[in-house]
Amino acid sequence: MKSNEVLQKDVQDAIKWEPLLNAAEIGVTVKDGVVTLTGVVDSYMKKLEVESATKKVAGVKVVVEKITIKVCNTCLKTDGEIATEIVNAFLWNWEIPKNKINIKVESGWVTIDGQLEWNSQRDAAQNTISKLLGVNGVTNNITIAAEIKDSVEKLAIERAIARNWSLDDKNIKVNVDGNKVTLIGTVDSWYQKEEAGRIAWNAPGVWVVDNKLVVDYFD
Repeated sequence: MKSNEVLQKDVQDAIKWEPLLNAAEIGVTVKDGVVTLTGVVDSYMKKLEVESATKKVAGVKVVVEKITIKVCNTCLKTDGEIATEIVNAFLWNWEIPKNKINIKVESGWVTIDGQLEWNSQRDAAQNTISKLLGVNGVTNNITIAAEIKDSVEKLAIERAIARNWSLDDKNIKVNVDGNKVTLIGTVDSWYQKEEAGRIAWNAPGVWVVDNKLVVDYFD
C-alpha cells in the first residue's frame, strides 16, 4: 500500500495534469487511502474533474469531497435561466430522448427524474447539465426500464468484462437476478470499479446495477 505522502503527491500530480484545473486551488490530504479534497472552483464541471482525476489514481479507496463553487458575479444566473439552458441543451443532444425528463432547479441545484431505456441516456443528461455555468450540483433520480424484458445474460457480461484490458475478471463476480446485475469482488482503483459498472449497464435488459466492488490497492 502507498504511504500517505506518496499517495498525496500522486493525487496532486493527477490534478495538475488536467488542463481545466488549477492545482493551486485544490487542497489534498490523505490518510490510509482516504483522500479529502478542499478548495474553491468556479464551476460544477471543474469540481467533477477534480473528483474524477483523484479516483483514477491507484491507491485511492475513498474520496471525501469538500470543494465549493464560487462563480463570478457577472456569471450568476437565475434558476429560470438555468432551467431554460438545460431544456435547450437537451434539444440539441441526440442521445437524450425528448420530453421524457422532468427538470427542477433550486438555488442552482438541478434535480432530474423520469424513466429512460438506457443508462447511457441518463448519463448523457447528467453530463449535459454538469457543463452549464451556474449549476451547483445535480441529483439524478432517473430510473431505467429497458424495452427488453428478458433476463440479462450473465455470460455476456462476464465475457465483456474479460475483454476489457483494464479489468481482472478473476476478481469480479457477476450475479444476475432478472433485470438486476450485482458486481462483487475487488479492484485496484475507482476507475476499474466504474468501468466494470459501465460494462454491466451496457448489457441489454439491465434495469439496475448494484456495484459492490471494493477498491483495494496493493503494490
